[in-house]
Amino acid sequence: MRIDFLTLFPDMCEGVMGTSIVGRARTAGKLEVHCHQIRDYSPSKHRTTDDTTYGHGRGMLMQAEPIYRCWEDVVQASVSRPHMIYMSPKGRTLTQERVLELSKLPHIGILCGHYEGVDQRVIDEIVDEEISIGDYVLTGGELPGLVLADSIARLCEGVLHDESCWQEESFSRDGLLESPHYTKPFEWRGRKVPEVLTGGNHAEIERWRREESLLCTLQKRPELLEKATLSARDKLFLAGLKDSGGGEAT
Repeated sequence: MRIDFLTLFPDMCEGVMGTSIVGRARTAGKLEVHCHQIRDYSPSKHRTTDDTTYGHGRGMLMQAEPIYRCWEDVVQASVSRPHMIYMSPKGRTLTQERVLELSKLPHIGILCGHYEGVDQRVIDEIVDEEISIGDYVLTGGELPGLVLADSIARLCEGVLHDESCWQEESFSRDGLLESPHYTKPFEWRGRKVPEVLTGGNHAEIERWRREESLLCTLQKRPELLEKATLSARDKLFLAGLKDSGGGEAT
């Protein structure tokens, strides 16, 4: 997969996408990431990329032309037109389901706005979809864009050493939250690892993990259960929890 950032802060994007798992995947050739400075495409001798808004609005707005020129360069430099995403509070809220769908695309472009956003005309011209990472506002689109890129990149083939690393995670396994995880030592400050995890009975361990996953989801994100894939046994277990009051938040 190829991911292109169109941004006023390419160093910020490069810093994150060049480290840890994603950075190693790039070095290994499993992922291609390019961070483009929109200012480089400004027709202004001062590399201006923003101006005041029509209608006496407050704040500055990013101009359409530098963004469009940057997008043109991305298209010309690659073998495919990217699926363009604009990070915006007006967009659909990002979900793991959408992340999985996007991870199957060959080429994604991420437009990061700043100030009061970008001229609507360039959105209409080049953007395929708008995405939000939550109902709050940040100073720019770089952080949301990096969240999106990281969530997509880790699902691409070869980025993680094993697909099971993400297939068993929250939101990926039947739409439920994960069960708790533990590591050594067995006892830490008086708290012990559940005995079932140390007994070697894989069937019992899987049963415990499933029940803990159901319990965790019921207590912390009960709305997820409405769309989760549940077996008859799952439903019976949840009914027992609700009858005993075990689903109450702790």
